[in-house]
Amino acid sequence: MSGVIVVLGRQGSGKGTQCALLQQRYDGVVHVSTGDMLRDAAASGTALGRRAEAIMAAGELVPDDVMCDVVAERMRPLLDSGVTVLLDGFPRTPAQAASLTKLTAPGGLLGAVLLEVDVQEVSERMLARGRHDDTAAGIARRLELYETQTAPLVAWFTERGMLKRIDGTGTLPEVFDRLTAAIGGLVPLRLSR
Repeated sequence: MSGVIVVLGRQGSGKGTQCALLQQRYDGVVHVSTGDMLRDAAASGTALGRRAEAIMAAGELVPDDVMCDVVAERMRPLLDSGVTVLLDGFPRTPAQAASLTKLTAPGGLLGAVLLEVDVQEVSERMLARGRHDDTAAGIARRLELYETQTAPLVAWFTERGMLKRIDGTGTLPEVFDRLTAAIGGLVPLRLSR
């Protein structure tokens, strides 16, 4: 069964790490990160890729229409192949969620999981990883933007009965087990050999 599961959570909540583990452990599960998608589109040299690259180079957020086109270009072959896609970083707005629903119709948008980790813990995690852009002020700004942008999206999925909340605190295996149970409730999972 193919379809899309949106993975939501604050920066530093462990979305990328957990999705990578799910992809390794289960057949037919593919993790798609919006950041990777945008970089791939830019590197492709297509008209759409060049447009996205110019917007990012100017330090702007990629607008909904361009983002939706980039996602559609990347997702169509995956959905046709029958895999389950863990989509990380998209949608960011209810308008993008509506676009994703159309793209994956009929019935391809399986739901969303929200990894819940409090602001103090994700701030500490990001400071500990020591990336050059992970300053206290930069982290606070990104988390503030996340709250503003994501609250309406969480409400959008909740109103449609499509959101599963997962406690993202604890050891890596504990969080992985909770996430696996939630995703297993949306789509059958087959262990890799």
